[in-house]
Amino acid sequence: MKTATTLSLIAAAALTTMAAQAAHHGGGEKATAEFIDRDSTTIGTANLTESPHGVLIYLNLHGLPPGPKAIHIHAVGTCDDPEAGFKASTGHLNPHGKKHGLMNPKGPDGGDLPNLYVREDGTFEAEFFTTLASLGGHGDRAKILDEDGAAFVIHQNRDDHITQPIGGAGPRIGCGVIKK
Repeated sequence: MKTATTLSLIAAAALTTMAAQAAHHGGGEKATAEFIDRDSTTIGTANLTESPHGVLIYLNLHGLPPGPKAIHIHAVGTCDDPEAGFKASTGHLNPHGKKHGLMNPKGPDGGDLPNLYVREDGTFEAEFFTTLASLGGHGDRAKILDEDGAAFVIHQNRDDHITQPIGGAGPRIGCGVIKK
């Protein structure tokens, strides 16, 4: 019995230490986003979880036109201007001045993400990971939750991952402010 109790205490201490290290190195922070379209209709959500090496992003979207769509993290956390195409969210999260595009030899910027492929019924659900950004700016990655926040922006077309400034992605059709 004494051995089992000792092992339980050691395991609890190890888990506490691992959790503290993860928090110190950018693990465990969470954020969410609620997406709207240009009519201000809710079209889905995102859940973000910080890890020591980047951010895990889970998206669950509906009401989108089918086909490939670009999605990026933009530098300002606002979606207050849907009638203007979410322009107030400004450009990509890009504190290091990199060129746009996951395939660009002078990039990518901190807001670059892979394309979404929306089903014929207008839905999209997936989980992906970015090493380019961090909720808290850990490891010199672009900081999502800075003073003016950040927002996801969905574009009408796919991103070719190299053309400047947005990979030929076209108009902005959805937006979600990222909040802690």
